[in-house]
Amino acid sequence: MAFKRIVTALSILLLAVACQIVGPAPEVPSAAALKGDALEVRKATREMDLIDQGRVVKTYRIALGANPIGHKQRAGDQRTPEGFYAIDYRNPRSQFHKSMHISYPNAADRSSAEHRGENPGGTIMIHGTGKLPASVRENDWTDGCIAVTNPEIDELWAALPKDRPVPILIRP
Repeated sequence: MAFKRIVTALSILLLAVACQIVGPAPEVPSAAALKGDALEVRKATREMDLIDQGRVVKTYRIALGANPIGHKQRAGDQRTPEGFYAIDYRNPRSQFHKSMHISYPNAADRSSAEHRGENPGGTIMIHGTGKLPASVRENDWTDGCIAVTNPEIDELWAALPKDRPVPILIRP
């Protein structure tokens, strides 16, 4: 009995010391307070980071195009592009709740497609799930877009600047 009390007292003491060494948990900004100036996508892990001044503020789980491996080549290939782009306009009335346009195709994409005699495609967006259940994001299902949940697209919509293009890096 005395041994249990000693172990319990030592456990509490160690926890108190650990809390003093580590300090308080960092504050996580509320959804309304989130701000970002860039996005980075990692297709392989299905993650997208909201970045502010070079620091990751929040990571989102994403769904990609139904044919996710490789860079988008042509219209209808259901691939999500890879490379440097920008969020250049927004659609508040998207069929997928809200959407933000990714500036694909860029000059290199158009040139490459022209060289192959193909249409590079376009209208690649970051969007919500619309009326679909949020669970659809567990699978790749878009035509090449990046999908998050409706509350997450609302959060990104509020966090990112509206008065200028927002850089986005899409990695394989």
